[in-house]
Amino acid sequence: MKVMIRKLTQTQMIVIGYALIILIGSLFLMLPAASRDGLATSFPDALFTATSASCVTGLVIADTFNKWTMFGQCIILALIQIGGLGFMTIGVFFAIILRRKIGLWMRGTLQESVNILQIGGIVRLAKKIMLGTLLFEGVGAALLAFRFQEQMGWGKAVYYGIFHSISAFCNAGFDLMGKDAPYASFTGYYDDPLVNIVIMALIIIGGIGFFVWNDVSAHRYHISRYRLHTKIVLVTTAILVIGGAALLYLFESQNTLEGMSTQGKVLSSLFGSVTARTAGFNTVDTAALTDNSKMLTIFLMFIGGSPGSTAGGIKTTTFVVLLVYVSANLRNKTYCNIFGRRLDDGAIRKASTVLCTNLFLVFMAVMILAAIQPQPVMDIVFEVASAIGTVGMSTGITRDLTEVSKLVLVFLMYCGRVGSLTFALSLRGHKAEVPVKVPVEPITIG
Repeated sequence: MKVMIRKLTQTQMIVIGYALIILIGSLFLMLPAASRDGLATSFPDALFTATSASCVTGLVIADTFNKWTMFGQCIILALIQIGGLGFMTIGVFFAIILRRKIGLWMRGTLQESVNILQIGGIVRLAKKIMLGTLLFEGVGAALLAFRFQEQMGWGKAVYYGIFHSISAFCNAGFDLMGKDAPYASFTGYYDDPLVNIVIMALIIIGGIGFFVWNDVSAHRYHISRYRLHTKIVLVTTAILVIGGAALLYLFESQNTLEGMSTQGKVLSSLFGSVTARTAGFNTVDTAALTDNSKMLTIFLMFIGGSPGSTAGGIKTTTFVVLLVYVSANLRNKTYCNIFGRRLDDGAIRKASTVLCTNLFLVFMAVMILAAIQPQPVMDIVFEVASAIGTVGMSTGITRDLTEVSKLVLVFLMYCGRVGSLTFALSLRGHKAEVPVKVPVEPITIG
């Protein structure tokens, strides 16, 4: 087994590892004990749910509270935690606890898994990730439990606090709020400052990336010492959250926000902007959003969070690199500069590849679903963007999907979590590129 594993490339290890986790989760969810009706769940439905949980998406074929028993919910929660942190991070942490030797191959795979720039200090970073996760999820769970105990007993409040804290930090979007109204999510807390702020803080902290954690904890308030990656992530995150909230407030003031207090409108707008960054919760009816708001949400979902985080999407750095590249070309600049640094040509090529790959997947998926599903195209585009961005927001068409449509979304969620580029590279194997340059011939562009 060790020899077989060593023959795999690091990208292949990541792709196969997530596939095995999804398969195991599917088998557990198929058990009668996992379903409230006591019947075995069909494999396609179990596969869809396990993929959605492992890929921290949040799309569901049935309301989580009403469909799954506590056993099933715990399976989903375990898949969310493993999928959010990455199985390699958890594996390395247990290896540290058991005092096992962590070789260069495992360190390299962990580096690829969490998308870190250098391999040095990767084991220390794994410790920080696990301890930081425990701290943030623990504080979030305690605050949410304190709020929930006003409506339920402390025992249930603690369980709800833990579940929703992990789901929010891992940007998963699964919730247990469907007891009275299925698929309600946090609509009952749209104007609750504590619940909104805690959930949003967990989503943002989980979505900015582990590298940013490490950089900020090392340099604290010395912003000038932050790495270029950290500066791009923090500035872009702030702009997308605030800008998205302002536009949602503008688009929805006479729609879903009508009749709310000023506090409710502000919190709902901020929550809608934050959750679209791959979290999947909602405090207003997503299906009732205006077309402008749906397009804005699709845009935010497609960008997603940041590299090496619990979030999906093409990532904030990809978006910024391409913006800087286009801006430099429009101004006839030789180099792409930002924050006093020049972007590497490799980063530009990778960003372009990620964007084109994801756009191709979205286009193909929309065409397939539009041919199968009798649904408005806007809702189909919304669903597809939610799947590949591992967001989990939906206008309500998920539960009406055919088996083929579910499989298409399963593939999109899987690619969104492991990374479309990682998945493509895993098919390449060990074959090396032949170092031969062919003659150049110009072509006309534009």
